[in-house]
Amino acid sequence: MFAVPMAPVQEIIRVPEVARMPLTPAALDGLSNLRGRVLPIINLRRLFNTAERVNDDSSRALVINLGQSLGFVVDRVSSVISIDAGDIEPVRAIQSVVQADYLTGVINRTGPDGQRQLLLVLDFARLVQQHFTQIATRQTSGARHPVDQGGPADTDSEHASDDLRLVSFTVCDQEYAIDIADVQEIVQVPGTITAVPNTPAHVLGLISLRQRLLPLVSLRTLFDLAPAELTEHHRIVVVALPGGGQIGLVTDSAKEVLSVPRSQADAMPGLLARDERLQEFSSICRLDNGRRLVSIIATDKLLGMPAISEALQISRTDPVPHDLTPDTDMNAFANASKQSDDDDAQVVIFRLGAEEFGVPIMSVQEIVRLPDTLTRVPKTPRFVEGVINLRGTVLPVIDQRTRLGMPAIERNDRQRIMVYTLNGLRTGFIVDSVAEVLRIPRQHIAPAPQLSDEQMSLIGRVAKLDGERRLVMLIDPNQLLAAREIHAMNTLADVTAEHSPSHQDAPHRLARAA
Repeated sequence: MFAVPMAPVQEIIRVPEVARMPLTPAALDGLSNLRGRVLPIINLRRLFNTAERVNDDSSRALVINLGQSLGFVVDRVSSVISIDAGDIEPVRAIQSVVQADYLTGVINRTGPDGQRQLLLVLDFARLVQQHFTQIATRQTSGARHPVDQGGPADTDSEHASDDLRLVSFTVCDQEYAIDIADVQEIVQVPGTITAVPNTPAHVLGLISLRQRLLPLVSLRTLFDLAPAELTEHHRIVVVALPGGGQIGLVTDSAKEVLSVPRSQADAMPGLLARDERLQEFSSICRLDNGRRLVSIIATDKLLGMPAISEALQISRTDPVPHDLTPDTDMNAFANASKQSDDDDAQVVIFRLGAEEFGVPIMSVQEIVRLPDTLTRVPKTPRFVEGVINLRGTVLPVIDQRTRLGMPAIERNDRQRIMVYTLNGLRTGFIVDSVAEVLRIPRQHIAPAPQLSDEQMSLIGRVAKLDGERRLVMLIDPNQLLAAREIHAMNTLADVTAEHSPSHQDAPHRLARAA
């Protein structure tokens, strides 16, 4: 039985669901959302090195203010009692029996059953100081970790100017792409789309996306392709419009984020370029030695098509169906549409286990499938899984789970490699899956609790989504590798340079490596 003074106790709650945060002390269960506040949940049993216990209906979390609000999980809360200061014995009375540096005193009293009862008065500040140095530092100094504004990771300017940054997707087994700068977000098709009467066949209807009316256009119908029933695999590519509006292009699936040399993008053949039905296509990319063709859509021409204009006109003139926006009106939508895009953070959401993480979309060079095999290079750092040949470039690959101290999993088809340029070095990180691309209003982003040095630098912010029921940990890609790891990766690049296809006999060496 333990006791704590009531003054710092803010409230007592049921143990909430948590999002587990990597690179933090083992005593941290994870982060929860308490009425809009990000609340770290700490396991007292783990702090005391006692046996684990599954939380049940009696378990509670004491929310205590120690410079910031922290939740401490206890087996149960017994009662609230009043004690005279003279009834609290000094802790030295039991120092010979127990480790007492986290106690402030002992209460020796008669319990409700008439039996003598010992209550150990906990010093939560001392406990935190021992296990969570960053919280202790913040408590004593009042220093705040600067909130990262989510800018893109360092990129190689020459590389950026020579490459096209594209988001690719499929429509009827054909692959298309749009400039990443024109893509606002990529979301799943909702279960309900509000149909609008007397509209063209390519206009599927309207949905509400973060208090904005979003007209949906079927690219299958727009391209005169066979229709298909919408499933959970279909994705909406939300494209920005001049003046701040949006339109949703319904695709069969979102595929990859590509970084393609401009030399691999050919203008539309003259005969096809003269076809008015193909005016929305600007060029065709040749990938995988010409075996894979990706048609690039020019959004300015696409948005100028009469079919798209009709869809936009519908969202502007038709009344808002009551089942679409039960709690808002057109003025709310108008005000929301006037918000500057600068108020939003555009991020790629990926998953590791049950947890979700986000990185700024402009920091992601590419997102590609994980190949069947990775080539192991001798004398490489242990955190490097291997290298792959990505369109003629040797790309070192790191397991994101290993980087965050999480257990490894078996390779599977859902895994992807997210490619960043870190200090001029292109590096791939394996993630369990890539979920979506989102625009997150900045008012939904809060500083992450400061629980360890490494976590502070890598995960400085948390996004609260879906009515604050969903927490996404936002990663600063510039901190994915420490300085010593960057040096090791540069050494690896030198070691693998001889395998580069730029060398004359590279195809033979790569064949032997495979």
